[in-house]
Amino acid sequence: MHDKLRKLDERYSELHQKLASEEVYSSPSLSSKYLKEQKEIAPLVNAYREYTRLEHDVSYARELLDGTLDSEMRAMVQEEYENARGRIEEIEREIKVLLLPRDPNDDKNVIIEIRGGAGGEEAALFAADLFRMYSMYSENRKWKIEILNLSETFIKGIKEISFVIEGAGAYSRLKFESGVHRVQRVPDTETTSRLHTSTVTVAVLPEAEDVEIEINDKDLQIDTFRASGAGGQHVNKTESAIRVTHLPSGMSVECQEERSQHKNKERAMKLLRSRLYDLELTRQNSDIAAQRKSQVGTGDRAERIRTYNFPQSRVTDHRIGLTLYRIEAVMNGDLDEIIDALTTADQAEKLRLSGDEDVG
Repeated sequence: MHDKLRKLDERYSELHQKLASEEVYSSPSLSSKYLKEQKEIAPLVNAYREYTRLEHDVSYARELLDGTLDSEMRAMVQEEYENARGRIEEIEREIKVLLLPRDPNDDKNVIIEIRGGAGGEEAALFAADLFRMYSMYSENRKWKIEILNLSETFIKGIKEISFVIEGAGAYSRLKFESGVHRVQRVPDTETTSRLHTSTVTVAVLPEAEDVEIEINDKDLQIDTFRASGAGGQHVNKTESAIRVTHLPSGMSVECQEERSQHKNKERAMKLLRSRLYDLELTRQNSDIAAQRKSQVGTGDRAERIRTYNFPQSRVTDHRIGLTLYRIEAVMNGDLDEIIDALTTADQAEKLRLSGDEDVG
C-alpha cells in the first residue's frame, strides 16, 4: 500500500512538471488529459503527504519523550504526540476510502425518472413534490435541470416525468435515490382526515454519451404524434411529439416538451441512450448481484427505500435506519444529511468487503 501511494506521489510531481512544459502548455488536449489525471489523484496525494509528515512528527516527538525533559515541556510534547497519533488514524481511514474502486459514472450528469405508483391522484401529487424536492436540491448546488418528458394530471400531479440534471458529481450524489418512495399523509382532497399511503417510483440513470452506447438507425422505429396535456387532451395541432422504439430491446421513450420535432427527437434519444446504458450496467453487474444486495448500492427499483410521514414530520430511510424529524426541510431540497449518511454507509460496507489494509 505504501509503495502504491509513493508512486502516486511521484506521478503527481511528474504531472506538475509536464503541465509546466511548453509542449503540453501549447496542446489543449494534452493539458486537459494531464489536468484531469492530476485532479483525480490529488486527494490521495495530499492525504499521503500529510500522513508522512505526521509520521515524522510522531517519530520526533517519541525521541523527545525518550529523552530528558522538564515536566512542562514533556506535557506539551506528549499532547502533540497524542494529537499526531489521532490524526494519523483519521488519515488512514480517509486513505482507505479514497483507495476504494471508484464508480466510473460518479462525475456524470444524471437522468431521473419519477412515476406515480399506488395511490392514484395522491401518488401523482407526491411525484410532483419529489420533482420539486430534487429541483430545489439541484438549485442549491447550482446544477441545471432540463425536462425531457412530462405527463401531468388535471390537478398538477405528475403521472411521469423524465429530466436531466447537469452538474459536477450529480450522479455520485443522487445515485442512491433509485427505488420506491412511500408517502403517508392526509390528502387535500380527503374530507374525513383519513391517512393515505401512496408510492412513487424513482429511477436514477447516469447520462450516457454517444461513444458508450452505439445505436443503429435501422434498430429504431420513430413515430410522431400530437403533444397532449393533462388528461390526454391534445394541445398541439402539429405532430411534434416523438416516440422512439428500440426494436432489439423493445424499449420505448416519448418526448413532447418541445414544439420542435427535431428537439423532441434529440431529447428522446438522450433518454433512450441512458436507459440502454443502465440496462447494460445491470447485466454487467449480475455476477456480483449477491454482493450488491449487501450494500447500499443504487437499489432495486422495486425496493421501498424511504418513507415520508407528514403527520409526524418524519423521513425514514429504511436501508440505513436513518430517521429525521424535519420533513419540511427535506421536501425543500435539504437532502445532504441523508445523502451523506448513505454515502458513508456504502463506503463502510465496501471497506468491510474489501478487508482492512494498513497504509504503512
